[in-house]
Amino acid sequence: MPEIKKIRKLTDNPHLNLYQLDAKNRKGREFHYYVASRAKTMEQMKIHTRDEKPDGVLIYSLAGKNRDRIVLVRQYRYSIDDYIYEFPAGLVDDGEEFHDAAVREMREETGLVFHPLKVDAMYQRPFFTTIGMTDECCSMVYGYADGTVSEDGQEDTEEIHTVIADREEVRRILKEERVALPTAYMLLHFLNDQNPFAFLGITGQKG
Repeated sequence: MPEIKKIRKLTDNPHLNLYQLDAKNRKGREFHYYVASRAKTMEQMKIHTRDEKPDGVLIYSLAGKNRDRIVLVRQYRYSIDDYIYEFPAGLVDDGEEFHDAAVREMREETGLVFHPLKVDAMYQRPFFTTIGMTDECCSMVYGYADGTVSEDGQEDTEEIHTVIADREEVRRILKEERVALPTAYMLLHFLNDQNPFAFLGITGQKG
């Protein structure tokens, strides 16, 4: 079985840090493995805590009078020096309940008011994101949004444009644009299911 011998913290940033793991592989060979983590200290890494407290939230939100549109953001990402379509998302603050984080992040990124749905815990428990390079895990929060789009709440490092897309636009986005993987999968529900929340056991879209 592989073994982690020692962990070294390589950076000291407020929201994301790089850690070096001195490890042995299954054949006993020593090597270094690198993990990006939201943890501010080694003790807070999930290697040590073994918990799955959500670091962040992704927001799957319907909109429009008939709940026939979905809220997306077209966001500039430094990692690819380009724009990509995603769900509104963000980090959960210390001591913050993750549904409250979703409401806050929706307001900050889009200006819209988000109304979370109560769903079975299975559908919103935290799942790991890109496990090969980070211990981050996030919860998906489902609901409806209304109000007026605004960019006033965005941080200076954010370049985010709100897109409230119907099914025709979603189909174009999936065919032609850069899309984050979790967003792409969930857009298939929106695109192909008459009720995009049917898989949650919710029979109507009016909420």
